[in-house]
Amino acid sequence: MKSEPIQILVICRHQEILQTILRLIRNKPEWEGTGTQPGEEAFSQIQSKKFDLVLLGAGIHPNEDQQLRQSLAEHQPEAPIVQHYGGGSGLLYAEIYQALNNR
Repeated sequence: MKSEPIQILVICRHQEILQTILRLIRNKPEWEGTGTQPGEEAFSQIQSKKFDLVLLGAGIHPNEDQQLRQSLAEHQPEAPIVQHYGGGSGLLYAEIYQALNNR
């Protein structure tokens, strides 16, 4: 019996970087990535769907970051938050695996 994929929400300001991160996540059959930019759509995703992990990309304004973290604490308290600054697929995968193993 196949288990459900791990749901990962990616919030990133830069659309090209967001698409690259989602492509890398989707290369792993055990993961499913949902992506959005900061703003109303991000808050809607946080409130409407359960995620196993949330990845925050670089470039998010500090006020937005604080609001996102507050919303995540309220609606997704079980989901670890990973701050991703870039660095290639190996680092991205390591960050995700580490966060999943520590939850």
